[in-house]
Amino acid sequence: MDFLPFMILFACILAPSLKISIANDSINVIQSMSDGKTLVSKGGKFELGFFSPGSSQQRYLGIWYKNVSTQTVVWVANRANPINGSSGILTVNSSGNLILTQNGSLVWYTNSHKQAQNPVVELLDSGNLVIRNEAETNPEGYLWQSFDYPSDTLLPGMKLGWDLKTGLERRYTAWKSPDDPSEGDVYRVLKLYNYPEIYTMKGAKKLFRFGPWNGVYFSGIPDLHNNTIFGINFVSNKDMVYYTFSVLNDILITRTVINQTGSLYRYVWVEDDGDWRTYRSFPMEFCDTYGLCGPYGNCVSTQSQACQCLKGFRPKSPEAWISSGWSQGCVRNKPLSCKDKLTEGFVKFKGLKVPDTTRTWLDESIGLEECRVKCLNNCSCMAFTNLDIRGGGSGCVMWFGDLIDIKQFETGGQDLYIRMDASELEPVHWHKKNTPTIVASTIAAICGVLILSTYFICRIQRNNDGNALIGDNNDVDDLDIQLFDLTTITIATNNFSKENKIGEGGFGPVYKGVLMDGQEIAVKTLSKSSWQGATEFINEVKLIAKLQHRNLVKLLGCSIQGQEKMLIYEYMANGSLDFFIFDDTKSKLLGWPQRLDIICGIARGLMYLHQDSRLRIIHRDLKASNVLLDENLSPKISDFGLARIFGGDQIEGNTRRIVGTYGYMAPEYAFDGLFSVKSDVFSFGILVLEIVCGKKNKGLYHTDKNLNLVGHVWTTWKEGKALDLIDSNMKESCIMSEVLRCLHIGLLCVQQYPKDRPTMASIILMLESRMELMEPKECGFIPRNDSVEVDSSSSHKDTCSTNDVTITVLEAR
Repeated sequence: MDFLPFMILFACILAPSLKISIANDSINVIQSMSDGKTLVSKGGKFELGFFSPGSSQQRYLGIWYKNVSTQTVVWVANRANPINGSSGILTVNSSGNLILTQNGSLVWYTNSHKQAQNPVVELLDSGNLVIRNEAETNPEGYLWQSFDYPSDTLLPGMKLGWDLKTGLERRYTAWKSPDDPSEGDVYRVLKLYNYPEIYTMKGAKKLFRFGPWNGVYFSGIPDLHNNTIFGINFVSNKDMVYYTFSVLNDILITRTVINQTGSLYRYVWVEDDGDWRTYRSFPMEFCDTYGLCGPYGNCVSTQSQACQCLKGFRPKSPEAWISSGWSQGCVRNKPLSCKDKLTEGFVKFKGLKVPDTTRTWLDESIGLEECRVKCLNNCSCMAFTNLDIRGGGSGCVMWFGDLIDIKQFETGGQDLYIRMDASELEPVHWHKKNTPTIVASTIAAICGVLILSTYFICRIQRNNDGNALIGDNNDVDDLDIQLFDLTTITIATNNFSKENKIGEGGFGPVYKGVLMDGQEIAVKTLSKSSWQGATEFINEVKLIAKLQHRNLVKLLGCSIQGQEKMLIYEYMANGSLDFFIFDDTKSKLLGWPQRLDIICGIARGLMYLHQDSRLRIIHRDLKASNVLLDENLSPKISDFGLARIFGGDQIEGNTRRIVGTYGYMAPEYAFDGLFSVKSDVFSFGILVLEIVCGKKNKGLYHTDKNLNLVGHVWTTWKEGKALDLIDSNMKESCIMSEVLRCLHIGLLCVQQYPKDRPTMASIILMLESRMELMEPKECGFIPRNDSVEVDSSSSHKDTCSTNDVTITVLEAR
């Protein structure tokens, strides 16, 4: 240790003489990096160099995004010791430490004591600046890494928490100001209580907490569970306790930042806007303020007076409580005496953010009943619950002392059992003698079923008329789907009886069928007179056979025999979406939660088609009748007969043969034959507006304005009367902020010009976050008196309308 200062001084003196050109993403002991030079990670995602923040003229060594147009710094080395001028030099010495100097004076250095052999400094595509031995690639062998010393930003893969073996604590701290990256007094930290928690702190004061990890999510933010954007991981064992997050979609660029106001922001880069958008911010609402309601106070954000005493409690100071002075909290109606086990018990409170865990005790080895007994036998134990809520719950957590910072959730949250006097045990879920009510549950044994599937390749040959029906020249040799014979399908559909017919479109009728093994199927037949010929049929087979997503209908197989062509799909018990939202009776079955789930499901399915599948696919006929609902009302996009595959970097195409459904077509497609992912986005926007309003786009006209639904929504939105648009059949279940947000998103999707419309990835971010939305521009609706002309001379012209399934083939003007 005594030699370290001399080593640093020696390196400082020697460094300028060693300065030579540097590698792109790394430097070694004979290289250096001066102001004006940078390191760029191999994938071009991050850059290390010198910068001046805001209006400051001082220089700092930092890391920022290379592939983001706005310089966004994520890490700073010399936060507390800036450099004046451009004389900074970065080197790495033979002991494996980074040294930052200015004119021979030491500015900043690392302090690694690990054994170094030919050390190299490298900037990784994760944003992590690492020092490693030249031959070492295992992260566990790094000599030092910037991820262990965060600034104000947490990136995917960074850890917030403790290495218990070395005593290293990882926390991140706000900049003092946009011009000064030195440490402010606001920081985010993981507290090593018996039941660990993450807090936002200002000095020694707690501002906000996530709530403890319950095995599935943090107790205070249950809505992050099952999101499709971020993966959350919490690790707690004898060696380490930490939280980290990952991105479920590699194309997303995201960061979490804490600032000096005490706010925590999770940002996502939106390429469409060329800007950072807020995906989440904490605190999210008034009730997130730490300890707002005092001991035993329950914060309920939906109430006009947010702070409520838990049942069985009353305000400690009624006068202060009336005037919103909640800090003194609540006390029990009947104080505890702890004289006898029979005089006290526990009341179950549901859907809570569990209290602050400063004074807790836990035991991973016992269940809820043993936990109750232990808590009851200790007069200081005020509450208990499961440590892990998965699989019915396991482990035990007990609270001692007053219960602070409780919040009520409408959905989600945890159960908490609070100690009460026996007189308050009316709603308790235990018997009066404090023995548990044991509900016997029987789990049926599920026998494994061996599914024998015979796979065949659908091949196209030529029929007597020369039409391509079955033969080897149609590039379908890669189709691995089951081939059904006509006899099997005929028996399954009861000889294609009228009773089994469940729909019809431009392609032909659709029948429900039941196979010999009991599996229900939907059989889509291709009528001989249909405009959808062999090409469209094979197109649909080729596309769907390659697609696997929970929000796309599943193709089970096909049948080609003579001129009979059929597709066999999984059967959707609830039919198509249009039968629900446009029917006064059935629409009442779809409350707002179900409609929002349907919107989000369609969005995920469409994003899969546009960017996550092996192919880039434009659907070209997205509409309510092509969205099917399963037994759980989960949406599945269907009917890919008109879909087009894009390869490589292709993002748009054009055609003179315009096919689709009037009312859902984007203007650039209807008039000019141009289609792209953004024309699908337009159709999605129409769907969103129809789902929220319960009205058909092409069936709603106002005589005074001569507008369809899009035009009506647009004018009503501009007049500030958006609430008038909501389907009356779901108003009772509405969460107005969510409904209005969906209307807003719908209008962004149907903007006149494709470049203004968001991508499906951006739309999902908008739906699943509270990020700020841009104001929509003029919408691309087609007034009734400006309809698209149909070229009657086109041999392909064909319009069918049955059960509101309309397919139109037009010639572009």
